[in-house]
Amino acid sequence: MFNPLGCGITWRFWFFAAVALIAPFGMAKATGLNPAAVSYKLPKQIKWTTQANGAQTAVLFGNPSSRGLYIVLLKWPPHHMSHPHWHPNDRYITVLSGIWWVGTGKDFNPASTAPMPVGSFVTDFAKQIHYDGAKDVPVELEIVGYGPATATPAGVK
Repeated sequence: MFNPLGCGITWRFWFFAAVALIAPFGMAKATGLNPAAVSYKLPKQIKWTTQANGAQTAVLFGNPSSRGLYIVLLKWPPHHMSHPHWHPNDRYITVLSGIWWVGTGKDFNPASTAPMPVGSFVTDFAKQIHYDGAKDVPVELEIVGYGPATATPAGVK
């Protein structure tokens, strides 16, 4: 295995040693930030809700049910794919973890989907039929769009 330090001690040793030294002190609190300049939520402050299909969502900005800009996080469980559908507005998706599988057209065929690994940026164009989801591993996405965020099954106008 490549050792970037060029010695007998790997980077993993140094990483875990640093974590062990820092962990007892906890995370630094963001005190003194001007709320007129910065708004933030730490990961433990993000509220996740579980959908009927097993996916989890967290709204970071806006209201996906209303007209206007929204930003949501979405976690898909393994072995879950949407069926062909379309959205009324463009949606911009960044893959944060896992592999997102994307297919197009009215015929549902998960075997024909294309893998989108971590860091991929996908645009679901308005009124274009597609389907997507997770295969063997869970997937976490950030979705940015203009609401209301609806999904209409293919064949329905």
